[in-house]
Amino acid sequence: MSFIWPISLFSLFAVPLLVLLYLRMQNRRKQFAVRYGSLGLVQQAANGRALGSRRHLPAILFLLGLTILFFALARPQMPVSLPQVEGIVILAFDVSGSMSATDFEPTRMEAAKEVGREFVKRQPSTVKVGIVSFSDNGFSMQLPTNDQEAILSSIDRLRPERGTSLANGIIISLNTIANATGQQPILGMDVPLPDASSPAPTPAPVSDADDSAVIVLITDGENNMNPDPLEAAQFAADRGVRIHTIGVGSSAGVQLEVNGFSVFTQLDEATLQQIAEITDGNYYNAQTEEDLQTIYENIDPQLVVVEEKTEVTAIFAGASILILLVAGMISLMWFSHVP
Repeated sequence: MSFIWPISLFSLFAVPLLVLLYLRMQNRRKQFAVRYGSLGLVQQAANGRALGSRRHLPAILFLLGLTILFFALARPQMPVSLPQVEGIVILAFDVSGSMSATDFEPTRMEAAKEVGREFVKRQPSTVKVGIVSFSDNGFSMQLPTNDQEAILSSIDRLRPERGTSLANGIIISLNTIANATGQQPILGMDVPLPDASSPAPTPAPVSDADDSAVIVLITDGENNMNPDPLEAAQFAADRGVRIHTIGVGSSAGVQLEVNGFSVFTQLDEATLQQIAEITDGNYYNAQTEEDLQTIYENIDPQLVVVEEKTEVTAIFAGASILILLVAGMISLMWFSHVP
């Protein structure tokens, strides 16, 4: 147990003084009874003796109530185990040049940001949200926090940049989680993209996933840089982190002007579905309102029991008042006065 105002505990020194005062009053009462017996005080003393030790009960209760009240003045705190919803969600945004395509109105980038804003607004205050952006590199824009204003501000700063490396987005997201949870970060990854002519490797089974930490990958899925995103997804699976992927873009594709060149870009749903499958996550299409509603409802943080210090002043104050009331009622019933 700890105290917010420990200096108030000095008020407990008043307790032995009150005990001495009570004993002195009892002694003086006996002297008065002997001295003024002719006035009837002897009879009152006899009545007091008839009650026996019970005559001290109201005073003892009154003293106990005051002791607890003095203790409450220090504002005690106790560790209390409270159930609460907790979790870490990393929103990893693709900010590659292809995200400026207009097959989503007004652009894929703006559509992705709107998806992210809506997701953040629906999270309880106990869920920490972090923001990661990735193109040819990955950057942690916002460490996991409960401050929704800071999170939304980070999303607003996102702008389309260069190439796309889904693996870098996943690795930076995992390192952001590691930084928040005290795990070892992933220092590097040098895995080449798979040869299109070779069969896709069979992913290892995902380890027991921890629902309190997930990655939400918001991207068009087009990957044109090493490392291999499926190998990065396996890193996440090995750490028990699910990756839910949200596809932003159309499967039909669209022509995009980049530095005077015309480039065709389209949503790569197959890669995003594989990433989600490897990590035991889910794939959603941002174009479908029902899918977005599903991801908002299905990415559930974990219910955990957290031990935290809680002020219990009200409990002690309430107990002291109750004891003082009982002492007063007993004293009125037996002696027609309060202690």
